[in-house]
Amino acid sequence: MLRHEGTERAGTSPLDREKRPGVFVCAGCSLPLFTSAMKFDSGTGWPSFFTTIPGVFGTTTDRKLFMERTEYHCVRCGGHHGHIFDDGPEPTGLRYCNNGVALRFIPKGPAQKPA
Repeated sequence: MLRHEGTERAGTSPLDREKRPGVFVCAGCSLPLFTSAMKFDSGTGWPSFFTTIPGVFGTTTDRKLFMERTEYHCVRCGGHHGHIFDDGPEPTGLRYCNNGVALRFIPKGPAQKPA
């Protein structure tokens, strides 16, 4: 998926159901892409986000399925993550529909006490 611009089957990624606080990073290079506060349940079967950490994605136009879609990829390693749709929640109205296998989740650890 990450290197060949594929799409995993809907409902197969456990990250679609991930609800803990933390950060979603690129599976290819560990660049932080999304925080858990940016995630929402789109009902599509893929991890979905209404925005990203700024500057982490580049976009291209994908015309492979006889329609025009905006594909997004990691700016560091070029890995394919998914497509952007305009049916997301406010405040952006966008849905970054991400392949779960293109992500790793890093849960937020307990707060560190000063030494």
